[in-house]
Amino acid sequence: MATINDNYLKLKAGYLFPEIARRVNTFAEGNPEAQIIKLGIGDVTEPLPEACCKAIIKAVEEMGARATFKGYGPEQGYPWLREKIAIQDFQSRGCEIDASEIFISDGSKCDTGNILDIFGHDNTIAVTDPVYPVYVDTNVMAGNTGDAKNNGEYEGLVYLPITAENQFTAEIPSEKVDLVYLCFPNNPTGATATKEYLKKWVDYAKANGTIIFFDSAYEGYITDPTLPHSIYEIEGARDCAIEFRSFSKSAGFTGTRCAFTVVPKTLKGKASDGSDVEVWKLWNRRQSTKFNGVSYIVQRGAEAAYSEEGKSQIKQLINFYLENAKIICDKLTAAGLKVYGGVNAPYVWVKTPNNLSSWDFFDKLLHNTNVVGTPGSGFGAAGEGYFRISAFNSRENVEEAMKRITENFKI
Repeated sequence: MATINDNYLKLKAGYLFPEIARRVNTFAEGNPEAQIIKLGIGDVTEPLPEACCKAIIKAVEEMGARATFKGYGPEQGYPWLREKIAIQDFQSRGCEIDASEIFISDGSKCDTGNILDIFGHDNTIAVTDPVYPVYVDTNVMAGNTGDAKNNGEYEGLVYLPITAENQFTAEIPSEKVDLVYLCFPNNPTGATATKEYLKKWVDYAKANGTIIFFDSAYEGYITDPTLPHSIYEIEGARDCAIEFRSFSKSAGFTGTRCAFTVVPKTLKGKASDGSDVEVWKLWNRRQSTKFNGVSYIVQRGAEAAYSEEGKSQIKQLINFYLENAKIICDKLTAAGLKVYGGVNAPYVWVKTPNNLSSWDFFDKLLHNTNVVGTPGSGFGAAGEGYFRISAFNSRENVEEAMKRITENFKI
């Protein structure tokens, strides 16, 4: 009989969002009349920007004619999209990023897991706590951890607590780590990072040979002009960081799938014999071998996000969700709850009232108000006693959800 990858058996009972879905479905089956509003998973609700839709339609038409039909594209992405990304997302901000260092993919979630293919199993890996669960679970699947402990942490990972006391920005570790995951604007807390803060991480990484996995999927929500959108705005980051970006939450591509990862050619790792190896070459080989690229149609849609029309429409989308976040913050604060985030980020991080556990608060909200959020403990031990509410929904649903919570839930 074929054997399986035992590392999957180390995973906790269920991935956070399937467990939420299970509880919601059970409640819905028993309460078919309930009008459930879901502010849990970070899925967008508003239509794609018109400019992107037009580009996608045109690309579909091209695929229907022999003269303009496209088969396999380059695994790294079409040059015309990579060049626009390099110029508008990076070079315009003073970042020395070349188009050849950008790899188009079908999602930053995928890339943050797939990147582990090119790194060894003997690295010391650090994650924040709370943390986007994919960072942890993909390391478990890859065999980079031990078993789960009673508090949900995994042996072999270094956890960096992010709390209200440190403004939800992790302290620089006193020990040496080889790989570290940073996410700003942060999922789940909504915290942001200053240039001064990121400079400390870059300095630490360069001094210790650390590689930073920088997830900036929500950078489009930064409205404060003093905050960096990319880690490459920090001098020296080319030598120690890989950045992950997505069109999902800014341009609404959650159902369309397009993202990209930046791997500078100056970034080095160590082979087992101690020699330096260019990480770019390994990632290029990995993608060329295990990925056939994002469809031509989708990439044309993503390219349109950089047109003047596309940029204007995306700004409107982002402002819409940020206004949702403001409504959530204002209403919950008025109701007596302590809230964080929701500014420069689409997530609101809520302290549960009356010392309720995260899952108890989830169940009370679901049963008393028919509103769904995300228990903070699902993001890590330090998330216990907190709750994440997403601004990704219609204005009508957000306002109705806040009305229900403030009127019906006993704070």
